[in-house]
Amino acid sequence: MIKEGKSPKNPQQIFVPVLVVLAIGLSFFSGTLWQKVKNLEKGTQNTAPAPTQAAKPTVSLETVKGLFNKDLIKFGDASKKVLFVQMADPSCPFCAAADGKNHTIYKSINASFQLVADGGKYVSPTVEIKKLVDAGKASYLFIYYPGHGNGEMAMKSLYCAYEKGKYWEAHDLVMNDAAYNLWNVTIKNDKTQSQTIANFLKSAVDPSFMKACLDSGKYDARLQSDQELAASLGIQGTPSFYVNSSVFPGAYSYTEMKSLVDAALK
Repeated sequence: MIKEGKSPKNPQQIFVPVLVVLAIGLSFFSGTLWQKVKNLEKGTQNTAPAPTQAAKPTVSLETVKGLFNKDLIKFGDASKKVLFVQMADPSCPFCAAADGKNHTIYKSINASFQLVADGGKYVSPTVEIKKLVDAGKASYLFIYYPGHGNGEMAMKSLYCAYEKGKYWEAHDLVMNDAAYNLWNVTIKNDKTQSQTIANFLKSAVDPSFMKACLDSGKYDARLQSDQELAASLGIQGTPSFYVNSSVFPGAYSYTEMKSLVDAALK
């Protein structure tokens, strides 16, 4: 009820503040959505469990050098001017992008992951890293982290392949387009599927050895120790890279690492 002697407020006095509130809310929502899209482009939107530490640690160059003394998949040693550390999961499509495998799954997510070889602008960091390692200019190591959750058997197959000196041959099969459905639909960490995996990788590694290696369980504990090590380095998603002590938390194009690498090699 309007009290006698007082007139009601002008409707514009009510309507304008409401519009302001709505505009602010819409702006916040749009900004949040934009950030989520950018995070997806970098591969940071995943199902990886949060690391156990409360705060992200500062990783020094000495810490990175020390990793090369551990029992990990590695090529080269800590004496090189450039040290690369990659943390990834074979069941992660963004990891496949970083490894130079142009998956149909992430093409549908974002065209920014289209490789240069396919007419795009994305330069695979792992491909460029391997070139530097093969040329003796850099060292590289790989640490497993369960960014998408279905890569345990795939990762164990890479440990087995590394044992036989066939890591890169197996890697190219493990990370390719056909393998994505194998790990995420067919295998899904099922230990009884060792023969299926051995058959899939037979062009890279002797299938009898691969099946026996997977069935032995010899690398079961390595999955956990790799994950704990990645968490201690502040990793929360896959893929993630260190270039010396600088972190790249996502499927960055190598073009964003190159200046840092070039400076270190001078």
